[in-house]
Amino acid sequence: MSNCLFCKIINKEIPAKIIFENDFIIVFQDIHPKAPVHLLMVPKQHIALVNELNTVNIHFISEIFLQVKNIAKEQGIDQTGYRLVVNSGPDSGQEVQHLHWHLLGGKKLAGIG
Repeated sequence: MSNCLFCKIINKEIPAKIIFENDFIIVFQDIHPKAPVHLLMVPKQHIALVNELNTVNIHFISEIFLQVKNIAKEQGIDQTGYRLVVNSGPDSGQEVQHLHWHLLGGKKLAGIG
């Protein structure tokens, strides 16, 4: 999608501090971190919302969950714990309309429940 900020990062049109990349996902540092480790895990296919997931594009999302443990280990948060957050739609707080996960850690995070 031509106006999508994350698509522009994927296409290297906008710089980002990339932590990991393969054919399915890109992981980069959040520019407004909420924790010592705050990474965005983004599928390389433009999927705007969770409601757009289907059997054709789900492998982009499964790759996030396959790689998160490795990235958490590389970031030194695998043993102390980390949080994965996904927002979907404007009422959730999703600011960029490209589905993504926030990986947060590096400090004790406040409970949400």
